[in-house]
Amino acid sequence: MSCEPWQCAEVAATKKAMSITKPEVAVSLIKRAARPILIVGSGAVERELEGRLLIDYLIDFAHASKVPVVATAHIVGEFMKRGFKPSGFMSAMDIGNRLVDPSWMGLDGKGPYDVVLFVALPYYMEAYILSGLMHFAPKLKTITLDNAFHPHASWSFPNSNVKVWSENLKVMTSKFEGGQ
Repeated sequence: MSCEPWQCAEVAATKKAMSITKPEVAVSLIKRAARPILIVGSGAVERELEGRLLIDYLIDFAHASKVPVVATAHIVGEFMKRGFKPSGFMSAMDIGNRLVDPSWMGLDGKGPYDVVLFVALPYYMEAYILSGLMHFAPKLKTITLDNAFHPHASWSFPNSNVKVWSENLKVMTSKFEGGQ
């Protein structure tokens, strides 16, 4: 597992993401958050992990963790087909812009988010959004749940294979389900 950017041209600034070596670290960060949110990209229906689509893992995680979900691109329809209604849907760039705005009160009108989880966006797009948040919303903590390291996040899983990735997602979901 490597903590180098998945794309070689993606170079970190003076700050670089902390590597999440165990899924329990991500769980702890999420549990300590007052207002976390999960942003899900189009890759959720394109990536298969051990016989299941990523979107199915994410639905299990969302149910267990109670973290609100924003569906990007056409993913809202895929969530609805599976009986899961996301808290909102909008383009990835739009949610990135809203997260930078300190006056945005969130999808529910209850205030800004303090931790944003990203998964399944195209790598280059997620990199740009994370870079913008790092520079223009420095108090916002960002966590990537992908199996590709993102240097502009606050926290990121290292580059890993699909087996390790699915195990990380299963462990995270189980830690919320078990209340541990």
